[in-house]
Amino acid sequence: MTTANLVLDRPATSAPVSRFPILPRPDLRWTPEVEAETAHLYEKVKAVMPPVEWPFHAPYVKAINDLKKVRNAVILAHNYQTPEIYNCVADVVGDSLQLAKLAASSTADVIVQGGVHFMAETSKILSPNKTVLIPDSKAGCSLAESITAADVRALRAAYPGVPVVAYVNTSAEVKAEVDICCTSSNALKVVESLGSDRVIFLPDQYLAQNVQAQTKVQIIAWKGACEVHERFTAEEILRYRADDPSIKIIAHPECPREVVEVSDFSGSTAAMIDFVRNEKPAKVLLVTECSMADNIATETMGVTEFVRPCNLCPHMKMITLPKILDSLLTMRDEVVIDPVLAARARASVQRMIDLG
Repeated sequence: MTTANLVLDRPATSAPVSRFPILPRPDLRWTPEVEAETAHLYEKVKAVMPPVEWPFHAPYVKAINDLKKVRNAVILAHNYQTPEIYNCVADVVGDSLQLAKLAASSTADVIVQGGVHFMAETSKILSPNKTVLIPDSKAGCSLAESITAADVRALRAAYPGVPVVAYVNTSAEVKAEVDICCTSSNALKVVESLGSDRVIFLPDQYLAQNVQAQTKVQIIAWKGACEVHERFTAEEILRYRADDPSIKIIAHPECPREVVEVSDFSGSTAAMIDFVRNEKPAKVLLVTECSMADNIATETMGVTEFVRPCNLCPHMKMITLPKILDSLLTMRDEVVIDPVLAARARASVQRMIDLG
């Protein structure tokens, strides 16, 4: 499994791709053979999954891993996917941009996106010749859906000449209208690379605030937010610290500024994982989507205790093993982007990549 990051686009079709025949449904019974073939995978998740659950997941895990070979497919899993997806069927794991970049460099014909729709779009933007599938085309994102291409054009009209930066958590249509994209880890670098005293930053108001605290560039922020991260409060975080002053608190920069200010560290999902791996804190509070703690816990068994303020992303949880299996069997819900639009969106992503 490769650790990564990611980005993507919008319109999906439910029609099967003609060059990929629909395959018969496999036997999904829990058998001694399935148990034996998947035992090494259960070892990865047993710290976060009771034994009673594994007989349900294991037949799907085996079937999906078999089908990947038939389809020459690669499964990308965001850090917020559930442990059975992240640890047992994914080929590449991480946050959105790096997922797309690594998928583009693979020899796979098919990409199955274990994540939300904008991520699948980014994968298609960076892999225009690959078939990109999303197991549930309704898996959206409150942040990406907070802004449209028309909104970007209106911002440009209101602030003529001011460069526009888009967080990768946006649709392909939005990416096509901006000057450059950024991730939560390189947002400051991108903003300061533009050589302007003012920058329009969209759509995350909290990421904008957290970047503004580190730069003299005036940031004109859009008022979007991630429905998971905006629920955290400084008061909640301080209660955890009062209960145990030794706890390490690491927050995603999509959290409100006051949450980041009372945390020990703030960074992208990849940076948060690196912090835990490198620092090996005895006890840590991850101020982000709840499943990420489960996924890191599978790597740090017996080293780090995780406190889970369990805010789940309902959109990420729409991706399940049964839906991934159906996606590979039927090849439905292909992500399709107009080539002209995709080329414009690719340019804004590529400008960010070229920064290094």
